[in-house]
Amino acid sequence: MINSIGIYKDAEQKCSPYFNHRPEGVQISLLVIHCISLPEGVYGGKQVEQLFTGCLDCNEHETFADLNGLEVSAHCVIRRDGHVEQYVPFVKRAWHAGVSRFNNVEACNDYSIGIELEGTDKSEYTQAQYMALAKLTDYLIYHYPQLTKQRITGHSDIAPGRKNDPGECFDWQHYFSLLD
Repeated sequence: MINSIGIYKDAEQKCSPYFNHRPEGVQISLLVIHCISLPEGVYGGKQVEQLFTGCLDCNEHETFADLNGLEVSAHCVIRRDGHVEQYVPFVKRAWHAGVSRFNNVEACNDYSIGIELEGTDKSEYTQAQYMALAKLTDYLIYHYPQLTKQRITGHSDIAPGRKNDPGECFDWQHYFSLLD
């Protein structure tokens, strides 16, 4: 369930400082699928949560150096076991897409919801993740009528050449078959 302020009741609530208000009058009409793991390919740690809440020690791992000072978030993260964490209420603008464009409309953060799957752009995703993503997607489509199956895309599609996620192993056909 989603309440009136955009909280998904089936998610563990976390609090990211990296969000702001959507522009007035803008409708939520796009779902962007991402992937993340920190360090890359390492699952189950606290580093993703720490990144999205501004607490990541960038000296902890050599690959974190370029994350220093980065202010980024997503609305939700779906862990490998299907556990959903929500960092930003859906009614707010999470900072997930960066420089982006969908159907010739720029600034996708303004009108999209960003969902991160724990993984890499070259790794398979789990059935538990697909099931949790499909359940969450069905709720979002129900509560945000401008969001349709035709307006679900990958980060790579809205930021081509800059982003590769969710990657070649994300099974779009399987995911869409799970939606109501």
